[in-house]
Amino acid sequence: MAFVVTENCIKCKYTDCVEVCPVDCFYEGPNFLVIHPDECIDCALCEPECPAEAIFEEDDLPADQKQFIELNAELAEEWPNITEQKDPPADAKDWDGKPDKLQYLER
Repeated sequence: MAFVVTENCIKCKYTDCVEVCPVDCFYEGPNFLVIHPDECIDCALCEPECPAEAIFEEDDLPADQKQFIELNAELAEEWPNITEQKDPPADAKDWDGKPDKLQYLER
């Protein structure tokens, strides 16, 4: 089972998780990160590094976040790989924890 980036990453896009990933399985969109499920080795190093608590093991996903399994797989095929930590958006803290952020996902 792979790890999955969920809704709370949208508009927060902290990249602390990218820095610790030993297999570089993160991909970056305009305002969201995803994990490529075929590249993730389930090491769990990324999960505790996420300040927005937006990364879950697939088996532990909250029920309302299940759609992000498919979304991570789909977008990982479209977006470029990210291997280094970057500064978060200036307003990341303002968006952390806000509900219903899927509508703001930029593809």
